[in-house]
Amino acid sequence: MDDRTFRNAMGKFATGVTIITTAVDRDVHGMTANAFMSVSLNPRLVLISIGEKAKMLEKLNQSDAFAVNILSEDQKELSMQFAGQIQKKRKVTFEWLHGIPILNGALANIVCHVYSKQLAGDHTLFIGEVIDVAVREGTPLTFFAGKYGKIANI
Repeated sequence: MDDRTFRNAMGKFATGVTIITTAVDRDVHGMTANAFMSVSLNPRLVLISIGEKAKMLEKLNQSDAFAVNILSEDQKELSMQFAGQIQKKRKVTFEWLHGIPILNGALANIVCHVYSKQLAGDHTLFIGEVIDVAVREGTPLTFFAGKYGKIANI
């Protein structure tokens, strides 16, 4: 199979949308990602996958901590900004939880210390040990077949 066929097949899996955030010397960095999953309850672990060409890879290696911000349906523009899909950048205000920047209005903010890393093909898998969470009510932003969407009936 070619790369396009593989990407099309992977796009058939509907996901939520997250923005991964971290800070190096209080300078905030973030990227949109949908490669996120929970791994374990004891200890509490989550996993994110970061491509070898992503600027975020170096930042995560430097900071050794990150937050996963699970986006609400009204945060599509924010997702597009952190994905580099829009030119006009809006100012983003961050809160801080345990020294890690988190996004206001996200359905959940999951703050982690890097528990382990694993090179996997052209990505690095970061397993994070969850040190704190903040949860809000709302409807998630979704992604399917290369397009943003919403869940119709919750």
